[in-house]
Amino acid sequence: MKNLLAKSALVLGISLCTMTSLAQAGERPIVVELFTSQGCSSCPPADAFLNDLAKREDVLALSLPVNIWDYLGWRDTLAKQAFTDRQRAYVQNLGGRSVYTPQMVIDGVEDAVGSRTGHVNSAIELRREMRQEDVAVEFVADGDSVQLNVGALTTDQEATLWLVRYVKETPVVIERGENSGETITYSNVVREMVPVGMWKGEAISLTLPKSDLVGPESGGGYDGCAAILQVEGNGQILGAARLDMSTL
Repeated sequence: MKNLLAKSALVLGISLCTMTSLAQAGERPIVVELFTSQGCSSCPPADAFLNDLAKREDVLALSLPVNIWDYLGWRDTLAKQAFTDRQRAYVQNLGGRSVYTPQMVIDGVEDAVGSRTGHVNSAIELRREMRQEDVAVEFVADGDSVQLNVGALTTDQEATLWLVRYVKETPVVIERGENSGETITYSNVVREMVPVGMWKGEAISLTLPKSDLVGPESGGGYDGCAAILQVEGNGQILGAARLDMSTL
């Protein structure tokens, strides 16, 4: 992944009609990010709820394990400092007073306690009703590569194009801490979230070698991939698309 930008060619334009679209059809999914921790006894209900959200076509549900409770006796085996930093940025942007788990962030602009299913579902519907013009984002197969296309929109905002790679199902046996003795299954666990381009309102197309998209994870491979277009500084999400690695 660290060589992805060097290998990728960023050009303006629209994908060729002979290519095969690998993105989900219809309106773009609402992005729901769950910041969770294996060391938090309040998180399992939210993890189970995210498992349900992950089955929905109209939602891109992502689990981002954080390390804020590692000092309580169990180091989260999936946590990454980058996810903790991302959550802290959201807390600051959304006017929160402190970092907590489980926290769900919806489309970068709404947040809720992750176990409050009614609140989260209402926030998802609110985002669907309130969002203005979305920016089209799609994956398109092209031989040994995949084109990641982003549409145009008249705007003065700059946005980061994130490439997100995740594992669809990860069971974890927790041996110590608040959830000691529990086996928790996590859905769509993010393993890499990398900025691959900047968008300033003009259409762009990024060429991604398929070999770079299939990365190692404990000897296996990632089986989920998504792209998120987000206003710079962890702001509003303008567009998103998912790619099922099994289709490559």
